[in-house]
Amino acid sequence: MYDVFSLPAIRFPEGFVWGSATAGHQIEGDNIHSQAWHNEQQPEFYRDDPERATRAPSGKACDHFRLYRDDVELIASLGHRAYRMSIEWSRIEPVEGRWDHQALAHYLDLLERLVQKGIQVFVTLHHFTHPFWFERLGGFDKADNRRFFERYLTFLLPKISSMVSGWNVINEFNQWGGLTAGPAIAPLKFNMLRTHALGYHLIKRYSSAPVSSAHAFIHWFPRRFHDDLDRRMTDFADFTTNEFFFHALRTGELVYPGVDAEYDPEVKGSLDFWSVNYYTRHMVDARLAGLDGPRFAHKLLQMIPMRFYLEEMYPEGLTANLERLRDYPVYITENGCCAADDRFRIVYLALHLSALHEALERGVDVRGYFYWSLMDNYEWTTFIPRFGLVAVDFQTFRRSPKTSALFYREIIRDNGFGGETVRRYLDALPTLPGRVA
Repeated sequence: MYDVFSLPAIRFPEGFVWGSATAGHQIEGDNIHSQAWHNEQQPEFYRDDPERATRAPSGKACDHFRLYRDDVELIASLGHRAYRMSIEWSRIEPVEGRWDHQALAHYLDLLERLVQKGIQVFVTLHHFTHPFWFERLGGFDKADNRRFFERYLTFLLPKISSMVSGWNVINEFNQWGGLTAGPAIAPLKFNMLRTHALGYHLIKRYSSAPVSSAHAFIHWFPRRFHDDLDRRMTDFADFTTNEFFFHALRTGELVYPGVDAEYDPEVKGSLDFWSVNYYTRHMVDARLAGLDGPRFAHKLLQMIPMRFYLEEMYPEGLTANLERLRDYPVYITENGCCAADDRFRIVYLALHLSALHEALERGVDVRGYFYWSLMDNYEWTTFIPRFGLVAVDFQTFRRSPKTSALFYREIIRDNGFGGETVRRYLDALPTLPGRVA
């Protein structure tokens, strides 16, 4: 375990943006017109999964769609200066070509309330979910379907742009399809790059706020560090999830293994900042078909009562990743810890903010940090992983700020922290009750 009590005092640049992040489907509830909701109702959603006993539909989620006014007050009370949220396309256009003006009014009221509290709003336009009718038409697998997304943005953007301080067109499309290469996945990757560029240029018609798409910046690590095959496949994994995206936005050249490269001038330079989502590292084992190697046994932290993918804290991976992004400003749009014991969250925050500060000292222009997540939420198939600074009782929907929320509030207030700050919120390092078999 790292010694967070001895961390030196650090301060962040003047004007550094501090906030938290959420996604509509994960907190709003009753998102009944989305493809995600439809999938949750299917019998196969609960089959052929070793963790299927943990699976559940989203249902009311955090009931945020009803309780959003209280949640705005909560965000303000925790001192957050910014808030990243998504607007659900499936609510605005539940049926093809029909706009739901009540849903639009809901989001306008939410945005207005945040702005009135002095909270900068960063809006994500597509966070994994879209209307079921769009999915039935082939979704983003069909290049021609970009016209539906364009029509939606043309309707939405002029109505909300005056209240938005930052934009993500799409969330984490770089990891769609995993490590698959060749013509089975490349058309989708190229289509998403072009969809991102389409969104970027449309936003620029209505807004001067900075635009990007949130990137799942996975830190790949060879399981056998000096093994030539593991290192080569680590480079492969990095290219198929990270570098293809960076290269395309920097140069306009769409390159992916197994297909001929393409060039699209609309993609080149279609960003104003790098939007980085970082959690931990992943091990690459060239001897396994899926390349997904097990973690080092001595690094495993089973912080929730199920197997997940975040059983290691690796803050140094954040520093290493950020050093690759020196050509544009950077915002950390997701970074967080799922743990039943909130003390792990305090440790995680302290370590990753220290790693972030190290990147700043090395010359990376990081402008802001959004903790994932504001509150415990629906983690796409289950309610067990708890990422929130705020606990949610999923029966009563009562919100209760955790100690980590108070720790984070002090960091925001002081624009920095040190080991002494940690000591005020943590009396001892947390211990594990035992691993899940």
